[in-house]
Amino acid sequence: MAAPGQTQTASQQRGRVQVVHSSLPYQILLYLNSWYFALFFVCELLIFIFKGETLPFADGVLAAEIILVFLMAGVEILRIFFGKKGNLTEQIVGVVISVLLSIPALFGALFLLLWQTYVLRVEVILSGIQIAFIGLQLIFGVISIITFARAAPY
Repeated sequence: MAAPGQTQTASQQRGRVQVVHSSLPYQILLYLNSWYFALFFVCELLIFIFKGETLPFADGVLAAEIILVFLMAGVEILRIFFGKKGNLTEQIVGVVISVLLSIPALFGALFLLLWQTYVLRVEVILSGIQIAFIGLQLIFGVISIITFARAAPY
């Protein structure tokens, strides 16, 4: 043991063990979902352009649905950011924020799947994959919260 004010040598530091509690599957899901949502966002915008040109919409409905996609993008960016940071730093608060933001993200994806004016088959597939990502991240996020809460403070 080094006296106060002295630094420890490498051989003295080697004996310390730090347990990592962050979840690799959760981090992988967040990473993959960040790329998938970028694809999802671009596809949805292209689909709305197609719908706007070919299908009749009531006044303001198409604009409202496009605004929803942009709101979903904002929520998704925040959700993934807080999930990644919370998991990597093993902080419960970040993962809790990510889990809480999963609720509006889930409802946004459900809206695109079930309740928008016109739902194309490709949107059913895209939204279904997004809902699966959100569901899996909810499960792994809750597991991470439990793991971080049980970990002994250092």
